Amino acid sequence: MTEIQSPRLLPSGDAALTVEFGHTIDTAANRRVLALDRAVAAAHIVGVAETVPTYRSLLIHYDPVRIGFAALSQKILTLIPPEAPRSVTTRRWRIPVAYGGPYGIDLDDVARTHDISAAELIARHAGGDYRVAMIGFTPGFAYLSGLDPSIATPRRASPRTHTPTGTISIGGTQAGIQCLAAPSGWHLLGRTPVRTFHPHRDPAFLLEPGDAVTFEAIEPAQFDRLDRAAERGEPIAELIAP
Repeated sequence: MTEIQSPRLLPSGDAALTVEFGHTIDTAANRRVLALDRAVAAAHIVGVAETVPTYRSLLIHYDPVRIGFAALSQKILTLIPPEAPRSVTTRRWRIPVAYGGPYGIDLDDVARTHDISAAELIARHAGGDYRVAMIGFTPGFAYLSGLDPSIATPRRASPRTHTPTGTISIGGTQAGIQCLAAPSGWHLLGRTPVRTFHPHRDPAFLLEPGDAVTFEAIEPAQFDRLDRAAERGEPIAELIAP
């Protein structure tokens, strides 16, 4: 357990404040981060421009002309939850994934690493109960907690300079949904036609920190049809709980 009961408030330049709840990836710390993020949004603090939640901290951008670091810190201290919420009302998404073959070129290697079949790896990955811990790296990239520990896999020794849009991957104890083509050192298990970021869709970002995610394995023949629909701006992901 790395969560700290008394979070640290630190200046991040002259126009941002960081609230640290821990030092490593930690579920309880992340729940407190997300709870504080919601509390700050609900408080409508004058001068606060944007918040950026991560696994273990919340970055708060503010206008120093309208509110100073000391005054903002005092307001934030009153909003920090004393402990991690046990449950949070959240949205739950079901996201289709085409696993293996050209869609997930590392699937067989990861299965061999864990001495299981490719089908078992798919079952364990798709059977996970995930939560969006943070959005980052590239627009729409969702970092997911909740990966089955039995398939946790260290990142690749040699990162790839290009991985395709919609990549579903794992890296260490994390799972991820990658929206845009980008470099990656994670292991590619499959692809989803879902666009977690689409600049011409409202909302442009589909997932939010705190959202729950489950995966559904689909046949490769379904991928192209769903991919075309997603390109038109259709969400494709199924919202199974508001």
